[in-house]
Amino acid sequence: MKDFDHLMSVWQGQPKQDQLSVDEVLKQVKKGIRGITNKLYWTIVAMVAITIFAAIVTFFLAFKSTVTTAGILIVLVTMLMYLSLTVRHYHILGKHDATLNPSEYLESLKEYQKTRSRVIGWFYYIYILLISAGLALYFIEVLENSSLAFKIGTYSSIIIWFLFTTFYLKPRMFKNEEEKLNLMIDRLVRLKEQFD
Repeated sequence: MKDFDHLMSVWQGQPKQDQLSVDEVLKQVKKGIRGITNKLYWTIVAMVAITIFAAIVTFFLAFKSTVTTAGILIVLVTMLMYLSLTVRHYHILGKHDATLNPSEYLESLKEYQKTRSRVIGWFYYIYILLISAGLALYFIEVLENSSLAFKIGTYSSIIIWFLFTTFYLKPRMFKNEEEKLNLMIDRLVRLKEQFD
């Protein structure tokens, strides 16, 4: 009997799981999604500006070599692909409201996270590779009259940029976004379990 009383006192002494406030959770989730959509929005704005600049360079500057034009077109098409992907993700996050149907919103958020992880995983490498290839082709004519040291420096910079963005910047950027999404999904899951 003594063991039972001890077990009961230990069990009753356990901290109770915090009850989540629905308003607080939805407010935090909305704030987190707003942060991600704002980041996507400014990415879209920057990509539109850079794409317009690349289009102006492509169509209004005369280049002697078709390789240079091909390089710029590769960069332009790659940026348009990335822009369309970013706009799509922006619309996916912006079209749902967490307050209308939280369980449906939770499922759409989980689906968005899976899709984004899968697509960004392979697309990012293609994006960086095509941008680097386009710049390398573009610089063939642009650096035609430059010294060998300057050419080596320029191409080395492209390679260093490719390696930096691929192995240092990408993992940190997407890990940060992944953590934010996981936190929001976790809060919504806990909220759903609280009412089940």
